[in-house]
Amino acid sequence: MLHLRVTVPSDRAGAIEGRLRNTPGVAHVAHLPGASTRPPGDLILCDVAREATDSVVEWLQDERVHCDGAITVGAVGTVVSDAAARAEAEAPGQGGDALVWEALEAFARDESRPTASFLVLTGVAAMIAGVGIMLDSPILIVGAMVVGPEYGPLAAVCVAAARSRWRAAAQAGRTLLLAVLAGSASTLVLTLLLRASSIAPDDYVVTHRRLTGFISQPDWLGVVVALLAGVAGMLALTEGRPGTLVGVLVSVTTIPAMANIGLAAAYGAREEMIGSAVQLGMNIAGLIVAGMTTLLLQARATRAASRP
Repeated sequence: MLHLRVTVPSDRAGAIEGRLRNTPGVAHVAHLPGASTRPPGDLILCDVAREATDSVVEWLQDERVHCDGAITVGAVGTVVSDAAARAEAEAPGQGGDALVWEALEAFARDESRPTASFLVLTGVAAMIAGVGIMLDSPILIVGAMVVGPEYGPLAAVCVAAARSRWRAAAQAGRTLLLAVLAGSASTLVLTLLLRASSIAPDDYVVTHRRLTGFISQPDWLGVVVALLAGVAGMLALTEGRPGTLVGVLVSVTTIPAMANIGLAAAYGAREEMIGSAVQLGMNIAGLIVAGMTTLLLQARATRAASRP
């Protein structure tokens, strides 16, 4: 279940509370008169079955509650309650398949901003991957994938595009492009420094890298992995449990190629640089297509389940 906190002017609070009490999927309704001071009004608290949350938030917005009050949605831990069990049974559909669009759009807004820490983490991940490629070490590349934060703007593009929020999608796309530039440029600079200090290998030879040479060789199997990663990532996001493992899976298709662009550029290996760029572009396209398709299919399934 999810926890809903509604701030509403006192003269409208009674009607809002009454409707919440009579809405399937809602439990534990509490009304605190005069509890809010800024903005002034009442607080209404309740727990809502995940599959009913989106429709509840929509009608609260239709009532313009968010204009002179606030609607806050938060996660709930363990709930031991017969009322909660009944609310979940009354709500149509399954909680694991339900979409809470406001939560997804809030995530997209947050992840669309190119913060300094995001760019630094992307650069660090790419540099670790670059060293892993030089050493032909898959372990280092996997470590780089754990650090990489690039799934945020990728998922934000999918959510914004699925909701036809084209300005937000463009913002997320720009953040993703900045991540690619930051990762590739960081690896380029690091490699040049390592070459100048004689730490890096003298040559960039793909045949010497039996375990990582595939990164600069575009193929459709990489796109297949990107499609599967896009589905897994979006399902984890919509269920409210994105985690490190999902980020690693997505980074398989982005961080190594991003790093190899800068690495190959430092060695003047034009063909390998182009190959990595092509593979990266194909993978990002696959991630976005799979993520959007998954999101739209989930939305369609949720609408079908909510029909009487």
